[in-house]
Amino acid sequence: MNSTLKFVGLDVSKAKIAVAVADEGYDAPRYWGTLPHTMDAIRSLVKKLGDPECLRVCYEAGPTGYPLYRFLRAMDIHCDVIAPSLIPQRPGERIKTDRRDAVRLAQLYRSGELTSIRVPTEDDEALRDLIRCREDAVGDELRAKHRLTKFFLRHNICPPAGVKFQSKKYQEWLNTVSFERSTSQLVFQEYLYQWKEIRERIGRLDAEIRIQASEGPHAPLIQALQGLRGIGELTATSLVAEIGSFIRFPKPTHLMSFAGMVPSESSSGDYRRQGSITKAGNRHVRRLIIESAWSYKYKPAVKGELKKRLKGLPPEIHLISWKAQNRLHKKLHRLLSRGVMPGKAITAVAREFLGFIWAVALEVENVQSTH
Repeated sequence: MNSTLKFVGLDVSKAKIAVAVADEGYDAPRYWGTLPHTMDAIRSLVKKLGDPECLRVCYEAGPTGYPLYRFLRAMDIHCDVIAPSLIPQRPGERIKTDRRDAVRLAQLYRSGELTSIRVPTEDDEALRDLIRCREDAVGDELRAKHRLTKFFLRHNICPPAGVKFQSKKYQEWLNTVSFERSTSQLVFQEYLYQWKEIRERIGRLDAEIRIQASEGPHAPLIQALQGLRGIGELTATSLVAEIGSFIRFPKPTHLMSFAGMVPSESSSGDYRRQGSITKAGNRHVRRLIIESAWSYKYKPAVKGELKKRLKGLPPEIHLISWKAQNRLHKKLHRLLSRGVMPGKAITAVAREFLGFIWAVALEVENVQSTH
């Protein structure tokens, strides 16, 4: 039987898949053709290509998700999902087609120049979808709020002095608002209904997040991360949803790189220059960490909600949490006292904060892996 490895590049779109094959060695990759994006067509392709053990398949991460990856792995076929932003590009190339993309993928895959991503488990993906759905709902709520308040502004309508938006008194005031013209009254009611409906949607999503944080497969890790100052239930669940397994990062610097929070660098010979953070990473994690890092401007203390969250957690996590408070608080104020801009200072603190998050997560995941 021919045991030559075949490196298969798939350019995947909604309706079809372009296929190219590069045999092991130095022969030029060949274009196979296109097929419908259906599991039956993929199964037929695998049979035509030969022994599944000799196939190495790759495709770019994109809007079609990971069903294709899981289908191929279920058939015991090696498959990698490639990070699109890390695919080498030829300077000056201005022609892009599905055929060229598939051939290029097969060629680069054979030469080992592609970077694969970690494909989340179905549980991880479901939790991430839940968190991102809430993020979308919060964005929708902000837009609905702006539509309502700007509508009031155009009609010179203001709430009573001292009444805050979304407060109980504000809700009572909204019930008293009316317009002479039926068209304006209808617009007001539609804007108001839209805003209330989105708030109810966020409430339903928050209820499911609470269930996942206390009863889901990642509940122990989510509870442990809440032992750190600045990380509540929503932030901890969001971090776990975006990162999945922390144990896949051998060092905390790898987690920092994943979040795009390592310094950019331009060095040549004796010249070395480091700039701002790369931002070439998960923007959701980066935003969460920077928001949480602001809590370290306060003096170290274990009280209030943090004291409740720490109750029942292992002593090792208590020690990490207290060490993080002291170290990050001192670092932030040291940077500010040197004249560093607050944004840069909090970014530096957030990067180091990721190291403490990594340490807490490993305490939990190492225990889980031994059971």
